[in-house]
Amino acid sequence: MNTLLIIDPQNDFCNPGDETGKGKGSLFVPGADEDMKRLAWWILSNCETLDLITVTLDNHYLNDIAHPNYWENEEGQNPEPFTIITLNDVKSKKWLPVFSYERTLEYLENLEKQGEYPHTIWPEHCLIGSEGAAIYKPVFDAINEWSKRGNFFQPVMKGAYPFSEHFGAFAAQVIFNDALETQVNNGLIDQLGKFDNVFVAGEARSHCVANTLKQLADYAPGLVSKLIVLEDTMSNVSGLDTIAGPIFEKVRELGAIFKKTTDFE
Repeated sequence: MNTLLIIDPQNDFCNPGDETGKGKGSLFVPGADEDMKRLAWWILSNCETLDLITVTLDNHYLNDIAHPNYWENEEGQNPEPFTIITLNDVKSKKWLPVFSYERTLEYLENLEKQGEYPHTIWPEHCLIGSEGAAIYKPVFDAINEWSKRGNFFQPVMKGAYPFSEHFGAFAAQVIFNDALETQVNNGLIDQLGKFDNVFVAGEARSHCVANTLKQLADYAPGLVSKLIVLEDTMSNVSGLDTIAGPIFEKVRELGAIFKKTTDFE
């Protein structure tokens, strides 16, 4: 049995816009549009052998810990997108959260202990209910064609807890005991474990895909050997091409297979 896990194939990451830039995703990942076209073709080519498609969907409030509106400096200015904010920046009052000071400190402290991803401010993206949060049309259309065979795709919402980043499919970057939506989605892990092959695609390679793979390695290492990563269906956030390298090497060592969509022609 085969299942496909698609990470965040949404307009804000995947839509390049028209020739004037209209419609471009607020956090467009260069190459994501072509990634998703390849993925759509692959889905259509494998409709008969795909038993389940699961799609994670990034969803955020405007006031999110990774959005500019959450933060201010002493002049009342918001940080520019791609600003890095550290625990020391908050303690020194270089940047201060507008919301929940203590929880913000707790988040930054735990994030920095991980020593992997710095806290980055992103452009507002995947706002709940927005066009940017919708599935990019080529992938949406392909999923619907697969669904016409009597199938139901499974959406998995993530990211709506405003006090933690939520890159990976299975848990937030920092887990809080009093916030269920940040905790490990064991139900999804158990479901994927029932399949012989778990194909993985989506955006962005450097962040949400990489952290999805890392979480599987951490929480369900026995499942990693079932992974087939479609490496031509994912691209990195610009300038962060190497940040996820160690994660990909780890899952490769644990038995994950890396292929391209064209390998299945």
